Amino acid sequence: MKKQADVIVVGGGHNGLVAALLLAKRGLDVVVLEERDVVGGAVRTEKPFKKVPDLATSTGAYLLGVMPPEIMHITGVELPLKRRDPHYFLPKRDQGYLLLGSDQQAMKEQFTAFFSEADWKANELMQAELCQLRDDIAPTWLQEPLSIEETAAQFVRAPLRQVFIDLCRKPVRDHLERFPFRSDLVKAMYGVTDGFSGLFGTWDTPGTGMNFLVHNMCRLPGSDGTWMVVEGGMGTITQRFAHAAIAAGATIQTGAKVEKILVEGGKVCGVRTAQQEVKAKVVVVNADPFRMRDLVGAAAFPAAYNERLDSYRRDGSTFKVNLALSGLPKFNCLKEDRGQYGPTIHLLPDEEHVMQSLVDSFNDVKAGRLPKFPTIEWYIHTTVDPSLKDSQGNHNSALFVQWVPHTLSGTTWEQEEAGYVRHLLSICDQFAPGTSDLVVDTFPLHPSKIEDYFGITRGHIHHVDNSFGFSDRLPYRQPVDGLYSASAGTHPAGSVIGCAGHNAAMRVLKDLGKQDGSSPATSSSS
Repeated sequence: MKKQADVIVVGGGHNGLVAALLLAKRGLDVVVLEERDVVGGAVRTEKPFKKVPDLATSTGAYLLGVMPPEIMHITGVELPLKRRDPHYFLPKRDQGYLLLGSDQQAMKEQFTAFFSEADWKANELMQAELCQLRDDIAPTWLQEPLSIEETAAQFVRAPLRQVFIDLCRKPVRDHLERFPFRSDLVKAMYGVTDGFSGLFGTWDTPGTGMNFLVHNMCRLPGSDGTWMVVEGGMGTITQRFAHAAIAAGATIQTGAKVEKILVEGGKVCGVRTAQQEVKAKVVVVNADPFRMRDLVGAAAFPAAYNERLDSYRRDGSTFKVNLALSGLPKFNCLKEDRGQYGPTIHLLPDEEHVMQSLVDSFNDVKAGRLPKFPTIEWYIHTTVDPSLKDSQGNHNSALFVQWVPHTLSGTTWEQEEAGYVRHLLSICDQFAPGTSDLVVDTFPLHPSKIEDYFGITRGHIHHVDNSFGFSDRLPYRQPVDGLYSASAGTHPAGSVIGCAGHNAAMRVLKDLGKQDGSSPATSSSS
């Protein structure tokens, strides 16, 4: 391990690797210290199934959607992307479904047959407006953030400025109810997958609209506004950024847990690992902001700043149940294969119960109880990327469950995990009978396991709720000289985006007097 560097990056997740790559490209001596034996953070491809040890899956993050195409252009890293078409499948338990994709005529027929023509028209209106907002605010993701109101004034077309502000500040319910949807089930589908994903909040929670906006910022080539599968699993992303960073001159040290970020006289001077101290005047922290503060020591931060960090603290409420399946399920509503296995499969309560279920389930979580019917997104990505199958033809799959408590009241996850996984699979059986019999093995990650397995405080997959937007999020430059954050808790949001790494690197270069304007970063806040 090196004893000195220009920049130390703490953590080898995707944002840390992007930052390391861009800083190394500018000629800085960069060392990435990653405590695990492999880089990637929660963006990894692994083989976690003991009963089928050759089946690969993306254990944490599972889709790429909102990484700007400019990140790939700036870094020179190309990613093998596979479009899911259709991209959403909303089955009813018995008859009726939606397959949302590029076939507009088929979508219209399904909307009108199983829901209503009003729902079809509402969907068209909403998607058209989202396209305009996506285009307007795209440049803001590679800049230091303005406030939401300043962003509206500077970047958003005049007719949509108040729409944008309201979307960022208010519940997702308020936004979706602007459109003439008749079906609560369709509204719930959009609320769940975009408004609640990874966020501690529900239909009426302010800020779920901000999360909805983030999840609709898909601009990848060929995506047509949808989320995409990465060939080889999500680990392909972090492996490619790691290789590019090394090629640019960065050093990546795995198995190197940082125990302390060293500060003298209010300035960063390096880090201490279990093996040795490494000196540097700049430390970029890819870990979440709460771990960053623990590594530095809260006393090094102003009291007001500690209060700001504390205001971000939320429990993770996502349960990722990784599955190995021996075959594909058969849905009651659509028995023949029309492409329903590749999309996000939305499992929701029946139309007449779905909205009350959203309220009841979140109340259960706040009380430390496991909901009877949480919202479930179901994935079977080997139908899109068969390279991940094993020689026996097993499929990887996953249930992405909103919401569950981080800590259970009156019991423990150790006692409840296996039974709750069986319960979740029984919900799958209601839509596709016999699914439970297809399960060869499971690798479940409830919030406290996510905390331990990926090293994320309270198991919060976005580090900071995406209810905080733009300058309300954690700044890149910290109030300790030489300390920077590339956490997903910074602008623009938590997800596999890469902008936090890019923007933190640009801020470092600006402060070092090395920014030459070749990357579209600007400074408007600190």
